[in-house]
Amino acid sequence: MTSRHQIINPSSLPKPSGFAHAVVAAPGRTVYLGGQAALESDGITVIPGGLVEQFDRSLFYIVEALKASGGDPEHIVSMLVFTTDAATYRSNMKSLGKIWKTHMGSHYPAMTLLQVSGLLYPDLLVELLATAVIPD
Repeated sequence: MTSRHQIINPSSLPKPSGFAHAVVAAPGRTVYLGGQAALESDGITVIPGGLVEQFDRSLFYIVEALKASGGDPEHIVSMLVFTTDAATYRSNMKSLGKIWKTHMGSHYPAMTLLQVSGLLYPDLLVELLATAVIPD
């Protein structure tokens, strides 16, 4: 994957792992991707499995929505990860990293992980929200 976006990781900040400190987006068309969670096609049934399986499906949905908008994963400049259980997220970082590589390759946008008290449905454990800029 190649992108015309500039990834900024100043040496004065802690070394990033799995995210970028800043992204300078190339001029282009901005795509605001709605929150994606691990729901079946009916939009209300949560897929079976735990946080890892839900992260996989949510990230797949982010990439699919972006592709339908004419973009590719490397065009994502910012992502928010909402989880109801940050400890479980941390304990599964290796598995989540493999899923990330499957969908996103080695592209890491500016990211934030937030623990929340709940998501739309009680069984949801993770939801992703992203912004992409498709370069001119």
